[in-house]
Amino acid sequence: MSGSDEQSEEDLAAAWGAETDGEATSDPTQPARVLNQAEIDSLLGFDDGPAGGDARTGMQRIISSGLVSYERLPMLEIVYDRLVRIMSTSLRNFTSDNVEVGIDNILSLRFGDYLNSIPLPAMLAVFKADEWDNYGLMVVDSALIYSIVDVLLGGRRGTAAMRIEGRPYTTIERTLVERLITVVLADLSASFDPICPVTFRFERLEVNPRFATISRLSNAAILARLRIDMEDRGGSLALLLPYATLEPVRELLLQQFMGEKFGRDSIWETHLAEELWATEVELEVVLDEQTVRLSEVVNLVPGSRILLNATPGSMVHISCGSVRLFEGRVGRRKNRIAVRIEREVPRAQQTDRN
Repeated sequence: MSGSDEQSEEDLAAAWGAETDGEATSDPTQPARVLNQAEIDSLLGFDDGPAGGDARTGMQRIISSGLVSYERLPMLEIVYDRLVRIMSTSLRNFTSDNVEVGIDNILSLRFGDYLNSIPLPAMLAVFKADEWDNYGLMVVDSALIYSIVDVLLGGRRGTAAMRIEGRPYTTIERTLVERLITVVLADLSASFDPICPVTFRFERLEVNPRFATISRLSNAAILARLRIDMEDRGGSLALLLPYATLEPVRELLLQQFMGEKFGRDSIWETHLAEELWATEVELEVVLDEQTVRLSEVVNLVPGSRILLNATPGSMVHISCGSVRLFEGRVGRRKNRIAVRIEREVPRAQQTDRN
């Protein structure tokens, strides 16, 4: 680069700096521009656009870093997929209508966070997993409640269910919804059958979330939102299972596929068991034990004799290593001392010789 080009670039930079300084100091009394709420939400990543997963902004990732993150349970997703298929059939038989069931999302969250976000009015069904000795929560929203009541009581197709907000649910509505909950719980039990047999039993029906507290507010839970469509009617149903409820089958739900054995190879186990029968082990027989003075041991020389108290017919112990296995009787076979096994030492008496 020549000297004239460098001089011209320096002149341009100086001129641009002078212009910007002039703009900054032209009106010192002008207030700074204030961002509106839409711009702030866009900056923080809280706008209405997709903000889940990798689409979140860096600022939103920083803000949400304090939220709890839990492990995924791959087999539980398969259970819910199976539940959708079973429910589609059972609800069609239950309502005598064309019913479509789908999963909106499955996510992990704190129990208290979900309890505070339940849209009211709704019905909250508390159910118990008998084999796991813990509880779960099913939430039926208002739209599904009125749709089920309308369908079961013979409402016309093509007309939306009448909703009267601000009043408590009647006994008829509660009874019909309990029948729906019973059907869903039976399907949920059938969905878990390939993994672990479990019975989900309906306990009680609540309309106030405070009375449906089945876990500590800070405990982790898995929420599955199901969408139920009956032509122009329908609503949503949520299943909440605390991690404490799923703890007895956690290892099974962590499997990547059905029947996974975490590296266990039955063929290798069979081969190992067959080869163990051909293993050679060394057996030891203690003919006699004596207590002598140290001076006598020091005086032992090649050729010294030690007289054993074992005679033909004496009982001796037969050991493998430090474990006593058998008791036998001393005898003679040809020119060798032999021991005939009389009985097996009970496992409780197989003590260490040391």
